[in-house]
Amino acid sequence: MCESTAYLLSNGNEQLFIESVELLEKKGTHIRLVNIFGEERNIEARVKALSLVDHKIVLEPIAKS
Repeated sequence: MCESTAYLLSNGNEQLFIESVELLEKKGTHIRLVNIFGEERNIEARVKALSLVDHKIVLEPIAKS
């Protein structure tokens, strides 16, 4: 399996956001993630790190001004 787990940075800590991600799409300032079960999550964030070997996506929320 080649799915990834997405984490959201919060106060310097990684918190689980969604597991088994098969699709990541950037739409403006938003990121859409869909997993193998059809669950969809959208968030205003940027990709902070992506490790294909570790199957890990780290998202950083965009600070609202």
